[in-house]
Formats: sequence, C-alpha cells, structure tokens
Amino acid sequence: MAITYTNNSHSISTTEYSLPGDGSYPQLQTTDGVFQFVLDLSNLAAGDQFRFRLYEKYDSGGTTRLAEEWIFTGAQSKPLFITPSFILGEGWDFTALRLAGSDRTIYWSIRKVA
Repeated sequence: MAITYTNNSHSISTTEYSLPGDGSYPQLQTTDGVFQFVLDLSNLAAGDQFRFRLYEKYDSGGTTRLAEEWIFTGAQSKPLFITPSFILGEGWDFTALRLAGSDRTIYWSIRKVA
C-alpha cells in the first residue's frame, strides 16, 4: 500500500482553519482512506492555547459532527503530536483554532494510506 504525505503550514488565529482544505472551516474532504495527522507544535509559547478538531460524517447523507478534539496549552515538552489513525471518507475535516495567546505558525503533515 502506498502512503501519501501532504505537508503544509499556516499562521493559526481565532478563525477555525481547515488544514486539508487550506482555508476557513468547513472545507469538507470526501477522499477516503486511513489518515493520520502530525502536528509540529514547537512554536507554542507560554500563554498560548490551541484547539485541533476532527470532524466526520457517519454516512454520506449524514451531518458532519465533531469526532475528536485536542487542546494544547503553552510551550510543549513534546512538540510533535501524532494522532491515532482514522478511517475517513464521508465528509471529514481537521481544523486548528487559537483560543488564547498569539497567532502561531503551525506545521503539519497529513498522512494517508490507501
């Protein structure tokens, strides 16, 4: 099986940002596969708080709903965060949002097995 990597970065602010869509949420993705998300949080500093969310539909006619959420506060002792793998495809998105502190550039990789 081939593994594909999509790497990018963006300055994350108080507008929820779609990482795979490279724009404001929602940017629903319908490409199916097994996905893993890798975040480089090395730019976070004291006073910062960022939220990352995974949204997915349970079927093609369903409503997109929150599936997972992670919140990171302050400088990270382990700056590389790797999610578990998720089987996605019905209408998903992975987003970032600054809750407190300063806008920071977040680097990420979306890894897909298919």
